[in-house]
Amino acid sequence: MTDNPTHTPQTYAAAGVDIEAGNELVRRIAPMAKATARTGSDSKLGGFGGLFDLAACNFDDPVLVAANDGVGTKLRIAIQANKHDTVGIDLVAMCVNDLIVQGAEPLFFLDYFATGALDVETASDVISGIAVGCKQANCALIGGETAEMPSMYGDGDYDLAGFAVGAVERTAILPRKDVGAGDVVLGLASSGLHSNGFSLVRKLIAADNLQWQDASPFTPGLTLAEDLLEPTRIYVRSVLAALQQTSGIKALVHVTGGGFQENLPRILPDNLAAEINLSAWRLPPVFAGLQDMGNIEQHELLRTFNCGIGMIVIVGADQAAAVSQCLDAQGEEVIEIGTIAPRQGEAVVFSGSLEK
Repeated sequence: MTDNPTHTPQTYAAAGVDIEAGNELVRRIAPMAKATARTGSDSKLGGFGGLFDLAACNFDDPVLVAANDGVGTKLRIAIQANKHDTVGIDLVAMCVNDLIVQGAEPLFFLDYFATGALDVETASDVISGIAVGCKQANCALIGGETAEMPSMYGDGDYDLAGFAVGAVERTAILPRKDVGAGDVVLGLASSGLHSNGFSLVRKLIAADNLQWQDASPFTPGLTLAEDLLEPTRIYVRSVLAALQQTSGIKALVHVTGGGFQENLPRILPDNLAAEINLSAWRLPPVFAGLQDMGNIEQHELLRTFNCGIGMIVIVGADQAAAVSQCLDAQGEEVIEIGTIAPRQGEAVVFSGSLEK
């Protein structure tokens, strides 16, 4: 063992870990977490684990459903643009939207925030977004972890992971087993890029020498950063309402990485295909603009981005109108985009073309 040549007492803070900053962050975010409280939750932070009383939620025969996710390289835009208040919404959305497609009501959420040197203001902004997302999903923020790891991240960098748990009655788990030929495919409009495809987005923006503070070439009145950082839409409340008020929803698909081609087959039996009419909706400007910037072929666009459809709903034909009306009443833009048919080849078959 080598003696300390300076004889200076060493501290954790001198090594790059500021415990006091961590404590200050907990003090700041405690009211945010408390504001997300819901039936069954104990939103008091600081314990070794978060508590949730499932019995208080009055399920009869619940099955727990868990999901975890991140935000990907959308974070790089937030960091470079110094705009951190919305990526927390994305984090929650990516997790709770994965719960609702199994029919599960989100119950509680935990976050993981990792950085090289804790900036309390930045972390507080991020977690304020997480709290907003949790309130949108009626999901309690019951805990998390802030990891300060010197030399593991560059200056100002951080990463996020989210973990959500929900519950669904055993008899209501989706997808149902009666998905069949003739079922209608409904699309729910996305709010924008959501949280996928950003490595390609960043490559295109860099190639065009655009700056995040520049006026967006896609949406008038917004900076490029504001446009691209539009938070992922959370579909929980509207879809739960449709599940509770109608009986026609057989399956749901969260359109994330891999787009239509990778996500739709996850809910289809081997003998069925989804026939999607691409002419049923207009490609939103942000996708059209990116397509032009990168000369991206339609097939590639569809497997990289949501292309304006963030959630897909499979319904029986006789219930399609009722489900559409319910979702519309909840504020969703609902578009009939296709049907389920016997499979002849690929699981997802496209007709028409994306209109700009």
